[in-house]
Amino acid sequence: MKLRSLFGRPALRLAQRANLPEPQPLDSTPLGRARLVVLDLETSGLDTQRDDILSIGAVAIDAGVLNMADQFECTLYQPEHRANQSTLLHEIAPSHIQSGRAADAALSDFMTFAGRSVLLAFHAGFDQRMLARGLRRDLHYRLQHRFLDVAEMAPMLFPEAAERCSSLDDWQHYFHLANSERHNAAADAQATAEILLILLNRLAKQGTNTLAELNNRLSLWRRLQHTRSGRL
Repeated sequence: MKLRSLFGRPALRLAQRANLPEPQPLDSTPLGRARLVVLDLETSGLDTQRDDILSIGAVAIDAGVLNMADQFECTLYQPEHRANQSTLLHEIAPSHIQSGRAADAALSDFMTFAGRSVLLAFHAGFDQRMLARGLRRDLHYRLQHRFLDVAEMAPMLFPEAAERCSSLDDWQHYFHLANSERHNAAADAQATAEILLILLNRLAKQGTNTLAELNNRLSLWRRLQHTRSGRL
């Protein structure tokens, strides 16, 4: 048992890392042909340096279609975790954590599901930092997948709603979308994906057709927001 704990897990990590694919760049790939993976992480808190990933939910939009058969959901075993306000909000019972999948195996499975795909989330910076830390700690792997933020895309494309919509719930209500299981990773990922479908339709109508064009628009939008906030 001691030999396995010392040598078995690092060998497993090396095998997992070898199977992870090169990520999709934000290039001329048409949005209408790309596989986009929308994810949501439920965590033990909001500290990206101390808190842990407790569950991962993700769903893929492939060629503009939300395929509910192409989804991922997993609870992670975190031996040091104790129930707190965050886990009560997300309705993650301690028994679910204790029976969860080992973090390195769960993260490897998620990255296999993600494949080369660009990753999207609502307030993606948080999910990106948490995922990067988990992969670095548990798989010694540097996250290189590109992220796009649905929380930036929505106000960029629907500026008339930007002042009254900031949360995922706000945008769901604005687009008249129903989701009764919010604060569950899989349900939140689905809710974000449903919003993304509306945003992709708006992008197509506005002539933004590729990953690179979307990324360029977002970069310009961020600069404009920064300039405007500096004038206030």
